[in-house]
Amino acid sequence: MGILKPITEWATSPWGQGVPIHVAWFLIWVAGIAGLLFLIVHSIYVRYFARPEEFAGADSPAPAAQLPERIPRHSLAARMFHWVMAAAMFTLLFTAFLPKAGVQFNWVTYHWIAGSVLTVSIVFHVIHASFWLDFWAIWPDKADLADAWRRIERFMGRPAPPPRRFAKYPLENKLYHGAIIAAGLSAIGTGVFMMSRVHTIFFPRNPYLFSDMTWGLMYVLHGLAGIGLIALVTVHVYFAVRPEKLDITKSMVFGTMKREFYLKHYDPQRWAVQALQPGSNRTDREA
Repeated sequence: MGILKPITEWATSPWGQGVPIHVAWFLIWVAGIAGLLFLIVHSIYVRYFARPEEFAGADSPAPAAQLPERIPRHSLAARMFHWVMAAAMFTLLFTAFLPKAGVQFNWVTYHWIAGSVLTVSIVFHVIHASFWLDFWAIWPDKADLADAWRRIERFMGRPAPPPRRFAKYPLENKLYHGAIIAAGLSAIGTGVFMMSRVHTIFFPRNPYLFSDMTWGLMYVLHGLAGIGLIALVTVHVYFAVRPEKLDITKSMVFGTMKREFYLKHYDPQRWAVQALQPGSNRTDREA
């Protein structure tokens, strides 16, 4: 338990046992400052030091005439899940951490309701992604790792061929997705049990379900996951509003992106898009 002491607050149980009660709240500021520093450093790097994008085979002819003007990227169900999850996530973060910053209100009810909405949306997403979407599209593959190594070598000034254009989800999106899974499932898994300590509509209140030590560790894990989400959400919002990423962000609103953006950044062999039928002039928006 010694490794937890610097990042937790402890109390003494009625039996004289030292137990963790929650995460140390100074970590809120650590996560917030870390997210802010990332934004500043990345903005400076992109503005003054980053090289123009270069991809292998970028000069090869692209089948532009065979593609619709708007490339379909996200279905309506996927977009609805994203925005419901976003609303639930922001509600959870605000209700969890605003009281720690001195903004007092009756936050518990809003918190468990938002947690329930997030849990249901995640269950829906897992089912939807497993049976209606390409489940493996969001997981790193050998091509992602090979291209990442090329980028590292080129960043360090070593001779290396340019990376290929992206699949539907670039490696950074896939890694971020993995981090969100780890933090989100930790928060949800502990949060479901923690709901037994408050009055909800789901099951009777039972604060004696676990021992004091188990409850304490659960609160610590829940807090660490929540604090990690502060930094993750900050980074996500930052990239969503960057000018070069706006086409991707708009696709999460409208479901499609410009054909020119797709051809510039994505490999049609790694992310295949259905071509127009011969003689058809319809765009995806008109179909």
